[in-house]
Amino acid sequence: MKYKIIIINGPNLNLLGEREKEKYGHATLKEIEKSCKNFAKKKDIQVVFKQSNIEGKIVDFIQDSRKKFDGLIINAAGYTHTSVAIRDALMILTIPIVELHITNIYNREKFRHKSLISKAARSIICGFGIKGYILALEGLKEIIKNENR
Repeated sequence: MKYKIIIINGPNLNLLGEREKEKYGHATLKEIEKSCKNFAKKKDIQVVFKQSNIEGKIVDFIQDSRKKFDGLIINAAGYTHTSVAIRDALMILTIPIVELHITNIYNREKFRHKSLISKAARSIICGFGIKGYILALEGLKEIIKNENR
């Protein structure tokens, strides 16, 4: 069985590799996508990657995923701390969700310590750098597999 997982990335992640390299590293979002797709191929996972700087587009990605995917990974970036709309869209889903952050949001500015989307997530991965994307894929596949037993 091929597991279908969508990875949704929020604002400014399109500039990975250029911005704050000391926090986010040197890899671009395209390189992360390629790494995820290579990993997924070996693990019987089909991955779709999405990114937008626009809150409403992210809500559309989430709503569109309802019946098309077995699971969702979201790095909502700055919207993690501010978007009730993204939180509400995630709460509608019945598929498992993993919240993902490249950095440890609890080791950063105080305003980043609060996640509005965590309540919708089955799991949270933060602070592992870009390796977190692979950890999220691996973990979400196990969650989906265990639910389908």
